[in-house]
Order: sequence, then structure tokens, then C-alpha cells
Amino acid sequence: MRIAQIAPLTEAIPPKLYGGTERVVSWLTEELVSLGHDVTLFASGDSMTTAKLEPMWPRALRLDGSVRDPMALHMSMLEQVRQRADEFDILHFHLDYFPFSTFSRQPTPFITTMHGRLDLPEHQTVFNAFGAVPVISISNAQRQPVPQARWVRTVHHGLPERLLGPRPVKPGYLAVLGRIAPEKAIDQAIRIAVRCNLPLKIAAKVDRADHDYFEQQIRPLLDLPGVEYIGEIDDHGKAEFLSGALALLMPIDWPEPFGLVMIEAMACGTPVVAYRSGSVPEVVEHGVTGFIVENEIAAADAITNRLWRLSRPEIRAHFEARFTARRMAHDYIAIYRKMLAAGARRQRRVNGSAPPPDRHQTGIDGGVYIAD
Repeated sequence: MRIAQIAPLTEAIPPKLYGGTERVVSWLTEELVSLGHDVTLFASGDSMTTAKLEPMWPRALRLDGSVRDPMALHMSMLEQVRQRADEFDILHFHLDYFPFSTFSRQPTPFITTMHGRLDLPEHQTVFNAFGAVPVISISNAQRQPVPQARWVRTVHHGLPERLLGPRPVKPGYLAVLGRIAPEKAIDQAIRIAVRCNLPLKIAAKVDRADHDYFEQQIRPLLDLPGVEYIGEIDDHGKAEFLSGALALLMPIDWPEPFGLVMIEAMACGTPVVAYRSGSVPEVVEHGVTGFIVENEIAAADAITNRLWRLSRPEIRAHFEARFTARRMAHDYIAIYRKMLAAGARRQRRVNGSAPPPDRHQTGIDGGVYIAD
């Protein structure tokens, strides 16, 4: 298949440091190429890929201080993709709702993976207006606020099987990985570690928007005994960091769409202790790959009294069975093929050579609903 992957320009593909969506786009693109597909990646010029790279801007916008209006560059990219749409069998967007209007009005099949939260009131207006546009969720929980959307399928993220793995180190601390923001509740992670009388290492970025929160709410807590703030780490540092952790803490206070750090921990055989929010019950198997808890007290109890029951090799095996990039790529290929088949059936109807299909299977725009 001739596949276009259209990525955000905020980070390179893959990102140099933090960047969940861009990592997933990279892993998917590389797997599709390795499976023999003709893939073109629309992304920033400093991206690295075995696909055909179409650079939309010389470098990732996060690293380019000269760009003051990133939306202008994304709009320009959408138009360039539209002009070349007939070169591809399928267009796969990772830009949330930005392609909905333009690409609903052209014939090339397209699909959009929704990577972010969808529970804000303004999201209702988007999906009310574009209820026929086919979209993919990254967890079943993510789609709950907008049931009117035309959900094609849930595809859980996956990462390359050999990217991260257990290291021969003795676990000795609790870990936080990702970014520091109110919804990540790092303050609760610190209190959990204090309750357990265990060291806590925090490897996380601080976005500009969260700088005041970090300075006012989190920095004072970093002076507590055993709390260490490391800052951002790259993929090369994650395996050692996660392998050395007794558990990854995720006391989240928001509807997490997926939570890539959970499967990164599992890849290293590290248990996850997380609050029951968003995608967590879909990713963590309670009592097998970690514990799903309701509050700080329950988290501390799980770590102190039950963590020893978990098998790190079994956690790694669970990752290999459910959360590899190869599995993710096969899921997407199945979607692409069904969308193309639906388009072919629609064309035969136009030519008068096939009966109308079941409306529950094919939509008015040629996309396909695939039951989970």
C-alpha cells in the first residue's frame, strides 16, 4: 500500500526527548516500512525515518524559537498533503481534528488517530459537526466523552519489542516518568514514596505552561529526604531508569488517553501502580503487571505488602503479547485494507456492478466501522 503518515511538527519523528505522539508515529512508520509498504512521512525536516521524508519545516517547532505561529505551518502542511492526496492509497493523520473539514471533501480515504483528551466541552462541537469522519481511539476510555464520533476501532499503542528491556540492576526506588503537570499529580507520587519510606526518582520534563505549577507546588517537595529530580531522559536512559525501579507510579488526576509510560515500564519488567482513571484498566492487568488503586493509602499498601508477588519476567512477557509496535502496525494495516475494500465496493456501486452494502459496515464517506 502507498501510505501517508502525517505527523505534528512540534517534535521531530522520533522526538529527541519527550513526545509521546511523535514516538508512536515513528514506531508505526518504521514497522509499516519493514512490512513492505510504501510509506511517506510528512514531518519536520530533522526527523529520521526509513520512509520517504517530506520535510514541512526545517526543524521541530519546539526547538525553533523563531516560529511564533505554529498553526500557520500546520495549515500549510495540510494543503500540501491535499494537493498530493491522489498519490496515496490511504492518508493517516495524527493531527487531531485539523484535517476533518478539508479531507472530507476529497476522494482519497483518510483516517485520524486521536491522541489527546476528548473530555472538554468544546470537543462536543467538533464531533457534532464531523460525525461522519472516521477516527481511531487509542483506548476505549478515550472515546467515552464523544460517543457521537464515528469510531472505527481502538488501537492500543505499541513500542518496538527490543527498544526497551530489563537491565541486570537491583531495583531500589520508586519512579515517575513523563512530564510534570497538575493532571500527573507528582505531589501525590512524592507522598506515596514518603509513606512507603522509599526513595523516589522523578525523570520528567516541565512544559512552559506548567512552569509556575512546578515552581510553586512541586519544587518545595523536592527537598524531602529521598526525593530526586532528574529532569528529562531519552530512550537510551529509560531502560536503566525503569529497570532500577521497584515500580512506576502514576497517581494521575485526569482521563489519561493511553499512558505510554505504562508500557515502557512493562517492557522493562517493571510493575505499574496507577490510579483508576482513563485508560489505566485497559493497560494494567491488576495483580499481574501492577496494581490499580484508588488513593495514596491504597498505593502505599500495594507497594509495601503486595509488590513482591509480581513476576518481572511475566510483566515483560505480557508486554510482548499485547503492546509491541508490530502488533500495532498489523492493527492499522487491517483498518487500511478494510477502508480500501469499502472504497472499492462503493466504486462498484457507482458503476452499477454491486448491491448496496450493509449500512452498519460502510459509512457515507467510505470509511468502515469495525467492531472492537
